[in-house]
Amino acid sequence: MKLKDKRIMVIGGAGLIGSHVVDELLQTDVKEVLVFDNMFRGNPDNLEEAMKDPRVKINPHGGDVLHEDILDRAMEGIDGVVHLAALWLLHCHEYPRSAFDVNVRGTFNVLEACRKHKVEKLVYSSSASVYGDAVEEPMTEDHPYNNWTFYGATKIAGEHMIKAYHKRYGINGIGLRYMNVYGPRQDYKGAYIAVMMKILDCIDRGEQPKVFGDGTQAYDFIHVRDIARANICALQSDCKYGMFNVGRGIKTSIKELAELLLRLAGREDLGVQYEPAGQTFVTNRVGCPKAAERDIGFKWSIELEDGMQSLIDWRNSHKDAVARRLQAAG
Repeated sequence: MKLKDKRIMVIGGAGLIGSHVVDELLQTDVKEVLVFDNMFRGNPDNLEEAMKDPRVKINPHGGDVLHEDILDRAMEGIDGVVHLAALWLLHCHEYPRSAFDVNVRGTFNVLEACRKHKVEKLVYSSSASVYGDAVEEPMTEDHPYNNWTFYGATKIAGEHMIKAYHKRYGINGIGLRYMNVYGPRQDYKGAYIAVMMKILDCIDRGEQPKVFGDGTQAYDFIHVRDIARANICALQSDCKYGMFNVGRGIKTSIKELAELLLRLAGREDLGVQYEPAGQTFVTNRVGCPKAAERDIGFKWSIELEDGMQSLIDWRNSHKDAVARRLQAAG
């Protein structure tokens, strides 16, 4: 799909990933970027710089995927859709009925609107949660669904609805299975990335950061700007359908992550305090990035140390915003 003079809708465009997708789209020659977001988890502050570009508009009548008539009206004349709206893992765990409504019925509503308005390309934010704990490493896209969470179940449902709509209606749909996303503008609501913010909070207070468990839990961390680029690659690619891992293919333990943050902050003297393990949904995950590079032309670019430094720099320059996000997390 060529982006020149196209109108792209970013559903969930005020969130961590969505706002960076908007930023990346503005580096292309798109005609318009329409942000469709109900601001439940999205934050208008994330779009502060993007809104200076006249091509960016926030849908004036609302941005909830459950409001079918508003979504249908907003989709008129749209060429491509990036669908990121979803309740997150812990919210799905506590409120499965709401999770079904937003993540499953909401995605169905997006598909129906795409079908009706003959949208050229849909990019769907799936998740590595569809895999659960790794049975084999690195996890390729053929890895079995070893998921035991309701969040993962909703993402599997979304993937298979896109598969069915591609088969029946010819909708071009790409699903991106994100590994552990982090970076500037993140909040405290991610089950696996909130640990970074909490470690940095402890360092700011001169306290020893806490790690629950022995720190051997290990994940594939990827910077949000790389995630945003993956979405643009998926939009622009000739690939009409597929589900792809988006990660670095490099596993980092929570112990290694904590030690890196301490070193970057110049507070290695604090050390790490290990506490008994709490609730953990997944303890071991790393994805194979080869298919995404081969089929949609995406290759990660930001090393973990550089990415973590960008998160620290953002926190240091946005103290008020970070405080508001901490307060919102309860």
